[in-house]
Amino acid sequence: EDKKINLEICNNIREARLKKDLTQQEVAKRAGLDSNSYAKIERGEAKPFGVTLVKIIRALGTKSSDIIPD
Repeated sequence: EDKKINLEICNNIREARLKKDLTQQEVAKRAGLDSNSYAKIERGEAKPFGVTLVKIIRALGTKSSDIIPD
């Protein structure tokens, strides 16, 4: 269940980025993250927790409800 939720969050992050027509590097820079770390999050290889997740949501200019599943 945890893996499924994490994968859904990562997919939602990627979809939000693509809708905004942003590159991974642009989002990473806006969020204050290393671009490799951000790419791992989108691929589901790293889990975005707490402050990092909030920074990504803000960098994407979206709402947490668009990223975090019900």
